[in-house]
Amino acid sequence: MSFEEDLEELESAEDFLQYFQLEYIPSVVHVNRLHILQRFHDYLQKAGDDMPENEPAKRAVYSKLLMRAYQDFVESDAQTEKVFKVFSMAEASQTAFVSLSDIKT
Repeated sequence: MSFEEDLEELESAEDFLQYFQLEYIPSVVHVNRLHILQRFHDYLQKAGDDMPENEPAKRAVYSKLLMRAYQDFVESDAQTEKVFKVFSMAEASQTAFVSLSDIKT
């Protein structure tokens, strides 16, 4: 299987962390799994055109960005990091609708 095919098989934050053989604290991932995956996705998007073509280098970048996304939530929390739109709202009393298409993993 290719690197891309391997990634398509991964479903959870734990799957990704285990695939890249990164050490993690299960309780941190349990509470923040969606936030970690979204932040990882965001970091990958920002890397965009700078992503290496060869597989070993690409794996290294993915691993580094996943660890960075995980570390964001070791050192902080979801409300502070404001990964999802609902956390970015100016006032807590506001109501919001977040469509499923706005939630990406």
